Amino acid sequence: MYYKIENENLTCEINEMGAELHSLKSKSNNKEYIWQGNPDIWYGQAPILFPVIGQLNSDRYYLNGIEYHLPKHGFARKMLFENIFCEGNKAVFLLKNNSQTMKMFPFEFELYAEFVLEGNSVINTLTVKNKSVNKMYFSIGAHPAFNCKVGDIIEFETAETVCTERIDKTNMLIDQKFPCLDNESRIIITKEIFEPDALILSGLKSKKLKLKGENEIEFTFGDCPVLGIWAKPGAPYVCIEPWYGINDRHEPVDDISEKREIRALDAGNSFEFSWKAEVIK
Repeated sequence: MYYKIENENLTCEINEMGAELHSLKSKSNNKEYIWQGNPDIWYGQAPILFPVIGQLNSDRYYLNGIEYHLPKHGFARKMLFENIFCEGNKAVFLLKNNSQTMKMFPFEFELYAEFVLEGNSVINTLTVKNKSVNKMYFSIGAHPAFNCKVGDIIEFETAETVCTERIDKTNMLIDQKFPCLDNESRIIITKEIFEPDALILSGLKSKKLKLKGENEIEFTFGDCPVLGIWAKPGAPYVCIEPWYGINDRHEPVDDISEKREIRALDAGNSFEFSWKAEVIK
């Protein structure tokens, strides 16, 4: 089921499956900004990544000596969220732990996905609450796909000098880094740029970027430690992915608490982050 919100400028639809953003349209021209999904290319649209990002080594991790298994990008994207509010320009969805999640992720939690339309922007806020009595270890991220074309430009708000990390064919991070930006602000989307898979960027000074072409979106990703940029090579979309977490490497860690970029949340505490997409044209 899809839930619709709107304001004077935009309409937005969210799928209760995964609390996934399904549509973002301008009322002035009826233009669609969200990739509509195509199983022959990529079925997704804007999955929520929780409680891991990317692939775990052999799809497993250890906590206090006990082995658990989680699929790529976690389970939230393939679970029904409960709609707890939908009115006017705002909708809120909730996922709680259940017997299925406890087998994969032995924590009691609440995951809220809030969508708000303000002016020409959609703001998505993800909030994780640790309802367990123990410290909870998790990753979380967003994966929205925006319609674009080969030749469109991603432009950061300031010049950057960064390398990209890459994953191999087994979805594991490799040790080598590759030059990406050298005191530059622009990445041109070519047919070849995503052939080795996603750009995985860390250490960015920018807090936002623009996707510029026939459509133009300003995307604010804030303080996320890792930003993924990805599409199927040559496909008419690009995913801009703020991550609080990262793929595993081939070298396993003894405990999930040692995993790179893992979040540690004390009992009763919350973690929250937001991203914003503003329609420019």
